[in-house]
Amino acid sequence: MQAIYPPQDFQSLLRPSGPRLARSTRFAVRSVHRSDSVHFSNGVGPSRADWQSSCAILSSKVSAVDQTSADKSKAAAVNGHKSPIDLNLVAIDKNKKPQPPSTTPPQKPLTITDLSPAPMHGSQLRVAYQGVPGAYSEAAAGKAYPDCEAIPCDQFEVAFQAVELWIADRAVLPVENSLGGSIHRNYDLLLRHRLHIVGEVQLPVHHCLLALPGVRKEYLTRVISHPQALAQCEHTITKLGLNVTREAVDDTAGAAEYIAANDLRDTAAIASARAAELYGLQVLADGIQDDSSNVTRFVMLAREPIIPRTDRPFKTSIVFAHDKGTSVLFKVLSAFAFRNISLTKIESRPHRNRPIRLVDDANVGTAKHFEYMFYVDFEASMAEVRAQNALAEVQEFTSFLRVLGSYPMDMTPWSPSAED
Repeated sequence: MQAIYPPQDFQSLLRPSGPRLARSTRFAVRSVHRSDSVHFSNGVGPSRADWQSSCAILSSKVSAVDQTSADKSKAAAVNGHKSPIDLNLVAIDKNKKPQPPSTTPPQKPLTITDLSPAPMHGSQLRVAYQGVPGAYSEAAAGKAYPDCEAIPCDQFEVAFQAVELWIADRAVLPVENSLGGSIHRNYDLLLRHRLHIVGEVQLPVHHCLLALPGVRKEYLTRVISHPQALAQCEHTITKLGLNVTREAVDDTAGAAEYIAANDLRDTAAIASARAAELYGLQVLADGIQDDSSNVTRFVMLAREPIIPRTDRPFKTSIVFAHDKGTSVLFKVLSAFAFRNISLTKIESRPHRNRPIRLVDDANVGTAKHFEYMFYVDFEASMAEVRAQNALAEVQEFTSFLRVLGSYPMDMTPWSPSAED
C-alpha cells in the first residue's frame, strides 16, 4: 500500500508554533470539508471520503511519532483484547482532578461470540421453558438437550421471545397431554411467532402430593397446583379421603415454591418429586395421577429449521386455512390419504383475523360460520417426494399454508409406572 504524505502547508498546521511540546502530548485531529475543490500534488482526491481517509492516516502518524518508548510497551484494550494502537488522540487536561474508581466495573457489551448459536449436540445450549425450577418443562428441556442451561420463563410467550431475541438458543414447550388434551395457547403462539419446530420429546408425568415437613394429610385444608394437574389427580385425592379445596395456580413447581416461601402448613401442592427436593418439602403421597399413562408432548423450537432427512422417522407439522368451497377439508385430507401418509393429529382453532364468515342464502336467510385454522401433524419428512406432492396439492385448496417444522420423531421408550 502506497503511503500518502500531506503537502508542506498542511504539515505546518500540525507543528506547534510556540516552544516544542513534550513528547507525551497528544493531538486531536479533526477533518474539515470545504465546499471548494482541493487538490494535492501527491494524488489525494477532492472528495470528502478521500479527505477523511487522509486525515485518519495523518492522525495515526502523529500518534506513532509522539509516543515515548515507555508508552510503546503499553497497549490499549479493546473489548478485552489488547491493541497496539493508541485510540486516545485528545490532549489530557492535567489540572482536572482524577475521579475515584467506580465500585462496580461497567458491563461489557455483547459481542458476536455472545450471540452465536450454541452447538447442536446439547452442550452449552441455553434452553427456555415456562415455569420455575422443578417444573415438568424443565425436565423435558433436560431430556431434549442434556447438560443444557435451562432458562425459566414466567409465561409461554416470554419463552418464544427469549429465542427470538437470542437470549436462549432453544425453547421446549408443551403442546398436548394424553389426558388434558392440547395446550391451545402454544398453538396460537406457534402461528404468531416465526420459530421452527426442530424436535419433539414425550415426558411421562409423575405427580406427588407435597407439603411442609411434619405436616400430616388430615390437617390439610387446601391443595394448589396447575389446573391440568388438579384434574389429572381428582379421583386419587378423593380416594385419599382429603376434605380440601382445590385452587389453580400458574404451574406445578410454582405451587411448591409458594408453599415453602409462605410457610403454609395447611396447604399441599401437586408437583414433581424434584420440586420437593428443591423447596424442602416432604412427599405425602407418590404417583397420585389418576392414569399411569399420563404423558405430555413437548416441542423444541429454534430460530432456524433443521434439514429434513429420510434415514429415520420424521414428523411434519403444518397449519392452514381452507379456501371457500364445498368439501374443502375432505379434499385436503385426501391429499395425504392417497399417498399413504398417516396423520397423527388434527386440531382446529378459530381464525383470529376472520373469526366469522357470512353465507348468504335467499331461502334460509344469512348463516354465520366460524372460520378455522387447522393444525395437522403427519408422519413423513419434507425430504420425501410424497410429502412435497401432498403439500403442493393441499396448497390448491387453501388460502394459507405454513410448514411449522419437519423434525425427528421421539422414539425413546418410557415406563408409565416409573418416574422419568
